[in-house]
Parts: sequence; structure tokens; C-alpha cells
Amino acid sequence: MNVVFTEAALADLDDILAFVALHYPALAVPFEARIRAIVARIAEWPLSARTIEGRPGVRVVPLVRFPYNVFYRIVDGHIEILHIHHSARQRDTDE
Repeated sequence: MNVVFTEAALADLDDILAFVALHYPALAVPFEARIRAIVARIAEWPLSARTIEGRPGVRVVPLVRFPYNVFYRIVDGHIEILHIHHSARQRDTDE
């Protein structure tokens, strides 16, 4: 399935990548590789992630090694990445 990023998700990703590169430069490449792997997994198995209670249609995948979550939904035959944020943050995941 085709994956697209919302403007909010792209902004999240830019902020996270800048933070990781500045504070943890040795983790920048592994972090980007993990993001790519998660997006590929979502594209291959879009229904495999858990749903978010109170957010119809929104699913979440943790990055596991890194303290971030990828929030997405399936819309009109494609996957829409809504947000990527730190697992300790509370955030509205609806667009």
C-alpha cells in the first residue's frame, strides 16, 4: 500500500532527526533506518498495529529501540502517517 506523510508528520520527523543528529550523532543513521523499516512494515501489513482507543481508524507502531511512536491511518486506499512523536508525550493524533 502507498504511504504518504502529512505535513505534521514531516515536521515531526524533521524535528526529531535534527534533535538526534545534534545530541546523539552516532544514532542518526540507525534511527533513520528504523523509521524506514517501520514505514515498510506499515505498508506491507497496515492492519497489524494496535488501534488507539478513542481515535477511530488511528493505529500506532512503536519504534522499539527508540522512544518514539508512529501514528497512522488508512484513508482512500493509502496509508497516511499522521505523527511521529516521543512515547512520553501526550498529543492529539487526529488531523
